[in-house]
Amino acid sequence: MPVIFVKVVLVLKRRRKMRITIIVVGKTQSKELIVLMDEYRKRLRRYIQMDWVELPDYKNRGKVSSDELKRIEGKSILSKLNNDDELILFDEKGKELTSVQFSSFFKKKMNSGLKNLVFVVGGAYGFSDEVYARANGKLAISQFTFPHQLIRVFILEQVYRSYTIIKGEPYHHS
Repeated sequence: MPVIFVKVVLVLKRRRKMRITIIVVGKTQSKELIVLMDEYRKRLRRYIQMDWVELPDYKNRGKVSSDELKRIEGKSILSKLNNDDELILFDEKGKELTSVQFSSFFKKKMNSGLKNLVFVVGGAYGFSDEVYARANGKLAISQFTFPHQLIRVFILEQVYRSYTIIKGEPYHHS
């Protein structure tokens, strides 16, 4: 009886890494903050693909109402989204998380097979109703009020901290 060899080839489907997009309304003005943001974006390259999108300030913002400005900014935000993006707004009415909880949030998103997680820092007056309707969730940085420019550094640092927690690296101390 002849021996038949069957070659079995297993093809492992390579899991696509989740990508993070951070959208902010307005250009970062402070050179010092830009240096800090660049440092955290550089550090994050080790862990994840990340896009940083700065939407331009509306030029005539002093001539329109706050509701109209939110609508204009909202239209710009929504134009940057794909249908399958998960949208999380940084909003004062959002849920507050500890750094460890935020890292667990990331780990769950990565394990879920999500392709793109989008965070948005809105303008001075918040978000339009259309953006709130599209959002999948809201997070708050703090109950304190901070300048929108500074929040950008906080978000990047917390994303970086989350990945070091997930990887068990010594950056975060409990």
